[in-house]
Amino acid sequence: MGREEIMAKRQAIRRQRAADAAAAAAAARTGPDARVAIVTTMKNEGPFILEWVAHHRAIGINDFLVYTNDCDDGTDHLLDVLVSKGFVSRHLENPFVRNRGSQPQRAALRDAQTNPVITAADWVIPMDVDEFINIHIGDGRFQTLLDAVPDANMISMTWRLFGNGFVRDYEDRLITEQMLYCAHERARKPHQAWGFKTAFRDLGIFRRYSVHRPKGLRPKRVGDIRWVCANGRPMPDSYYMNGWRASVQNWGYGLVTLNHYSLRSSQSYLVKKERGRVNHVDRDQGLAYWFRMNHNAEEDRSIQARLPGTRAEYANMMANAEIRAAHLACVEAHQRKIADLMAQPDYAALFELIETPRMKALSRMLANFDNAIFNVGPDAVPASFIERADAMADRLP
Repeated sequence: MGREEIMAKRQAIRRQRAADAAAAAAAARTGPDARVAIVTTMKNEGPFILEWVAHHRAIGINDFLVYTNDCDDGTDHLLDVLVSKGFVSRHLENPFVRNRGSQPQRAALRDAQTNPVITAADWVIPMDVDEFINIHIGDGRFQTLLDAVPDANMISMTWRLFGNGFVRDYEDRLITEQMLYCAHERARKPHQAWGFKTAFRDLGIFRRYSVHRPKGLRPKRVGDIRWVCANGRPMPDSYYMNGWRASVQNWGYGLVTLNHYSLRSSQSYLVKKERGRVNHVDRDQGLAYWFRMNHNAEEDRSIQARLPGTRAEYANMMANAEIRAAHLACVEAHQRKIADLMAQPDYAALFELIETPRMKALSRMLANFDNAIFNVGPDAVPASFIERADAMADRLP
């Protein structure tokens, strides 16, 4: 039996044990399900909102608090319609708009801490619209995850980086149907590969919300922390003060993965680059960003077990004429932006480069590289790997 088969068998055993524990906890639990709220920030994400809301509603998320800034693609109008129809709890202007010296995500999270949507929730999840919670146990609902770790008050969900899946053109289709390729399961690099986002109960243990986990530990409350990783194991004490990515001690996807579709299609990536980042607003999302985030090494369809629920929620929203019109307006705006960028020489050249057979082949080889190469980009790849990529180029999907 090869190493990969052994690892796969061990992972299957861990998932089965977790499923058994979840079933036992669910049988013992009494009382209503927990109320779970997501807080997020958006800028020009219109075409992708409905699927994201549909997926998370289908797995049992109750509330969505959305902050936006500087949108010109119909995102604001779509969110306002979704609020009016009861699918999104509240949509607000990001305080960042009034204080450009701050960062959009951090400004929103500060405001969210006192928002009634959040204070009424049992569990809070700060996350983004390109992240999808993928629960591997039981019926895949968020309550099932909570039942699997009944004593926890913090659950970190490790990213798995999904590339563009060799999808060139933008289509108005579900991302979770299209983007099937991702990083190796044990990929530790780039630095983002094992980043996590954290669902937590706001019990006053930490002073403030942050992008990846609560921060500002109140020292007298350290004994109240019940923080587990995505395998259900306790997080090390060293994380209590800081830390936003998993290590070899707490890495894993046994209970839950956070599927991270940071690129989407090659055409949609151009729009993302032009829009700019929601947190590190001063950092470019050019070729080096594409190179380190476009992981197409392995196929992972596990989230598609949730597609029936997602499609049902999506269809329910699209059946409303106002929602449908607002969504289609966002799609058309996205298509116009793509056409505009493709007509600009710099963006056209970037698009041609990321679509070359060599770049596609390199997207299957990223486990071989370290952060020094990822920080520079594909120009730093050793010649031996370039030769391997060129030989592989004609065998891609």
